[in-house]
Amino acid sequence: MDLEKKDEMDVEVTAEESAEKATVEETTEEELKSPEPAEELQPEEGRPSKRRSRGTKKPRIETIEEKPQSEWTEQVVQINRVTKVVKGGKKLSFRAIVIVGNKKGQVGIGCAKAAEVIIAIQKAIADGRKNLITVPIFKTTIPHPITGKSGAGSVMLRPASQGTGIIAGGAVRPVLELAGIENILAKSLGSKSPLNAAYATINALKALTPFSEVAKKRGLSMAELLN
Repeated sequence: MDLEKKDEMDVEVTAEESAEKATVEETTEEELKSPEPAEELQPEEGRPSKRRSRGTKKPRIETIEEKPQSEWTEQVVQINRVTKVVKGGKKLSFRAIVIVGNKKGQVGIGCAKAAEVIIAIQKAIADGRKNLITVPIFKTTIPHPITGKSGAGSVMLRPASQGTGIIAGGAVRPVLELAGIENILAKSLGSKSPLNAAYATINALKALTPFSEVAKKRGLSMAELLN
């Protein structure tokens, strides 16, 4: 008898469970068929909505600041290693020779020593800008022939016609180029030292006399002097 009652109880429990499962399945199917609309978030009064469509970004504007280029040009002519005998040994340093010019009639030579090459070049550039000279240029060449001297070296300069170019070598060429002269004939004589050649060229350019001064001294006009 007890076994029969237990079987009847088990049958009733399984029937109730199957009925509950059926009702759950029906409700889930109805929810899937007719889903409830999601509540839309409305912006508060007085505040604009901050919605933004996906995939759209604010354009980023990049600005590149260009550094103004200097009108001065520097050219290293020579870097020498120099030793100085001091108490306790030898002191090593470097000597730099740099030509500085703007190719508009101004040029200078700088010479400096330092323990490092870069510092020696920087000091030589600063020295060259302190010792600038103004060169009188007449139609891309010099007004008249001249010879400059420095130590045991001398440099001979001669004016040239249009299209000749700069006929020079060694340390004379960068001095004439950075001065802004385009047509000239030059010859270095005597010492072969680059420093002597550069200083001799500067000495010759310094001694040039423009035509305007010569015409003023003679009491003539430029047209009368050139004719």
